[in-house]
Amino acid sequence: MNNHDIDYKIYGDDMQFVEVELDPEETVIAEAGSLMMLEDRIRMETIFGDGSGSSKGLMGKLIGAGKRVITGESLFMTTFTNEGQGKKHVSFAAPYPGKIIPMDLSELQGKVICQKDSFLASAKGVAVGIEFQRKLGTGFFGGEGFIMQKLEGDGMAFVHAGGTMQKRKLEAGETLRVDTGCLVAMTGDVDYNIEYVGGVKTALFGGEGLFFATLRGPGTVWVQSLPFSRLASRVFAAMPSKGGDKGEGSVAGGIFDLLGGDRN
Repeated sequence: MNNHDIDYKIYGDDMQFVEVELDPEETVIAEAGSLMMLEDRIRMETIFGDGSGSSKGLMGKLIGAGKRVITGESLFMTTFTNEGQGKKHVSFAAPYPGKIIPMDLSELQGKVICQKDSFLASAKGVAVGIEFQRKLGTGFFGGEGFIMQKLEGDGMAFVHAGGTMQKRKLEAGETLRVDTGCLVAMTGDVDYNIEYVGGVKTALFGGEGLFFATLRGPGTVWVQSLPFSRLASRVFAAMPSKGGDKGEGSVAGGIFDLLGGDRN
């Protein structure tokens, strides 16, 4: 592989950003909208494709861009290249409270499967594609749809998790059941399926939905405590109804205003 060998430093605790150090002619690739700041002599360029930098021709680039659309991402990615003489720095911010997870793909068998919204940035040469789940249950009930993202290569990639993140290494045959929204990423050797939560009372009153993600080792998985979908649902649940209290001193009223509510 021809991945660029980038250095990095992560700042912050709950609202993190990652600063990438680029040597001359080194390049980092990021999702649109993740840029925080960059130094002089770093060139920005919008590209089609998966970011691997391999020569695929126009059709290959269009296919790569089309795969990103299927996962719900933008058609475009942005590259940042150091055109100066010395080291330069560019920083990327997490989209909501949580942790930025650095992943050295050379130490993870060259492939990581992750939620479609978790990818933040990577070294040039890392291919950002899609992973089709072979099992029907995963596609219909997995919470993240039939498709997840996959990161392939031997360079650094940065993934974002909401809330607190835990990394779990599963031994051969070891099984972990996870709420589908809390699964951030897993190595390519983990067996991933959806398991029905039995019992009518559990399904109706358990509050955790009808299905779990069942992860079977060997391999490594990353789990988040606060998926964005859960955060958003709690915020909207706290919004007042039309006849409710929207007073200046109420917390609900403040959230209502923050989300663009109309008090009139």
